[in-house]
Amino acid sequence: MPPSSLRVVYAFAREMHPKTTDVFIEYGTAGFRTKANLLEHVVYRMGLLAVLRSRCKNGRTIGLMITASHNLEPDNGVKLIDPDGEMLEQSWEEIATRLANVSDNDLESTTGEIIKQVNADMALKASVYIGMDTRYTSPRLAAAAVHGVIALKGTPKEFGIVTTPILHFCVKCRNDNTYGTPTEEGYYEKIVGAFKNIRQKLPVYGAYSTTLHVDGANGVGGKKLNIIRKSLDGELDLVLFNLGGNGGKLNLNCGADFVKVSQKPPVGMELTPLQRVASLDGDGDRLVYFYMDEDCKNMHLLDGDRIATLLASFIMDQLKACGARDLRIGLVQTAYANGASTRYITDDLKIPVTCVKTGVKHLHHAALSYDVGVYFEANGHGTVVYSDTAKSVIRKIALDGDAEERKAAELLLNFIDMTNETVGDAISDLFMVETVLCARGHDARHWYNTYKDLPCRQLKVTVEDRNAISTADAERQCTSPAGLQARIDELSSAYDSGRAFLSSAYDSGRAFVRPSGTEDVVRVYAEADSQHSADKLAAEVAQAVYDMAGGVGDRPTVSE
Repeated sequence: MPPSSLRVVYAFAREMHPKTTDVFIEYGTAGFRTKANLLEHVVYRMGLLAVLRSRCKNGRTIGLMITASHNLEPDNGVKLIDPDGEMLEQSWEEIATRLANVSDNDLESTTGEIIKQVNADMALKASVYIGMDTRYTSPRLAAAAVHGVIALKGTPKEFGIVTTPILHFCVKCRNDNTYGTPTEEGYYEKIVGAFKNIRQKLPVYGAYSTTLHVDGANGVGGKKLNIIRKSLDGELDLVLFNLGGNGGKLNLNCGADFVKVSQKPPVGMELTPLQRVASLDGDGDRLVYFYMDEDCKNMHLLDGDRIATLLASFIMDQLKACGARDLRIGLVQTAYANGASTRYITDDLKIPVTCVKTGVKHLHHAALSYDVGVYFEANGHGTVVYSDTAKSVIRKIALDGDAEERKAAELLLNFIDMTNETVGDAISDLFMVETVLCARGHDARHWYNTYKDLPCRQLKVTVEDRNAISTADAERQCTSPAGLQARIDELSSAYDSGRAFLSSAYDSGRAFVRPSGTEDVVRVYAEADSQHSADKLAAEVAQAVYDMAGGVGDRPTVSE
């Protein structure tokens, strides 16, 4: 592209999407995320970058999603999706951060430098799929993205309001036509169609009930489930709440993140004793379950750890049933995984566990090293990925195995089709969970009683600079500021680990800290043998972060 053509980039920016703030913004674990009024110039520039990424990938389609996921409504964000439906390649995150923060005056020259750096063939066609969540700021930001794509002569296609996983799915399908049809309807046809195929062959028995209450977080996931439920033909009775009406605010006191972190049920729902409830997050990529006890006073949480163990154990059973015992199944977690879940996976299920840094891109990459990789963050973000070898082996058994082997293999093939392998997907995960519970005749209590969680607590601390916190060993060790890890170790040693029921080799409680990749805070996690001890340890570690890493504002408390 001649230099004169790049002047269009500068003209668009200056006249329509100028940089009006000096606030530095960084591409984190889920892209850029901050207050929506700081993002318009960033999203425009990500439209530029998406075009360059497409051309570096020989014109394959790139995705651009406008969302702040589980954050509250005043925030928004943007992230890029690579051709296989995966997160943006990590080496491009620094390029994205650089492009987002240069001045308008330097935008033209910086864009030219990046073109040379990534060796983009500007003669190639470029395709960018654009989606957005339900935030009132999303349409304006989506328009900025379109302008960025057009400025570098790329071709944008707008999908309107979709869940983040639907856009990931469509990008994958556009670049791999064997995966599915790159439309929202194509997503329903594959994911929901596979669920119905399985459920029509599974009898409803035991304690399982086809009624499922769903907290939609007043976001897009609930709206899409409202569309889907009309086609379920009675296989699953979805009772939906928090769909955005009646003044409900996105993610405010509802949704997967609220339920997981606060360990409280969402507002806006009718709570029924022992009723199975699923909570989605604002853009539909996280899922947790819970149920209330007999008097509706205590909530029992079934988070990403529980979903991972449920799915992994079921898939392992089916692999054994169809005779595919040589396929390697593994489970990927982060430091946030409850210690009891890790013990159950390794000691009871006999499945290998890999621990990686927080962020679904890290889990996804690690899961690809297995024939069947199950990955979930404790917050409910995760999925299952299958190697080409695994799919080939299972297909062959479905054709050539004996009657029982064929039956198990055919179920697995439908289970694979039900899975959104590109990214964590609350809707796909919900259907997988419901399939397993139905197949086993289990209710939420059966699921919950598989193992006993260690009491835990999460807090967050506002600091002057979250990047003052550095970590190692999959974020389980704090390397800076100096002395903070020693203080965490000292505090943890005063608490029991719960080894009496965990059979742990460790005597002390467990705590770690890490800078958030989505908010301007430092996150604190603690486990101990009682809820009181976990709460106290979390508060003490949070106080240490506040004192040693430049805390600002109110001092941390357990109620945060």
